[in-house]
Amino acid sequence: MDLGIAGRWALVCAASKGLGRASAAALAREGVNLVVNARDPDTLVDTAAWLRTLDTSIEVIAVPGDITTASVRETALAAAPQLDILINNAGGPPPGDFRDWTAQDWQRAVNANMITPIELIKACVDDMAARGFGRVVNITSSSVKAPIEALGLSNGARAGLTGFVAGIARQARLAGNNVTINNLLPGSFDTGRLRGNLASEAKGSGKSVEQTAEDRQAKIPAGRFGDPDEFGAFCAFLCSAHAGYLTGQNVLLDGGAYPGTF
Repeated sequence: MDLGIAGRWALVCAASKGLGRASAAALAREGVNLVVNARDPDTLVDTAAWLRTLDTSIEVIAVPGDITTASVRETALAAAPQLDILINNAGGPPPGDFRDWTAQDWQRAVNANMITPIELIKACVDDMAARGFGRVVNITSSSVKAPIEALGLSNGARAGLTGFVAGIARQARLAGNNVTINNLLPGSFDTGRLRGNLASEAKGSGKSVEQTAEDRQAKIPAGRFGDPDEFGAFCAFLCSAHAGYLTGQNVLLDGGAYPGTF
């Protein structure tokens, strides 16, 4: 299927690894020009070079730095001649016991996983509406749908973003001008972050990493971890010309792990 977005410009945050990288790759294969951001400049430059090989006709601009800072956001937003697609993405805060978290811990989590996406959305959606096309996808977490006890910082910050999106996505000035804002909620995908979490869990339980992974997969009806490429493909569809009637939604990709009806 031709997604109808060739020649568009996208900003993809946390694009050098994992689900952000897979999303950027799916857009590149559709002929979308990219501004990619991540903190590690070397990894980002390598990722940008690889993305250019997927479609030699596109432009790929690397903007390294911490997207939670205003100056990096301004640089990233200014790198493209216009912004048609925004992929908000950030690594989740560390797990722990809420009794140990300080106000500063909460401020960092909320800044990364709620305020920064909101600031980026605010900076681009009105211009998108004026041009009659815009797609915003916020990569959040399945924990928004089914909170994970040890991930309270993430549960709280991402739920705040979810509530905010539910309100603004339905504004007539946005939805009525072909600007959609949706949240994509990944479950367990085979990324470096998941492998790190499995190693940490294995160390605490005394099991091998392999056994820990098998135990986790056994709880997923699909019987496996997700492939980042299938996540990227779905993200690209949400950004497509065909997805203009879908907005304000929380789309769960978790292999059936969530047991609820809604």
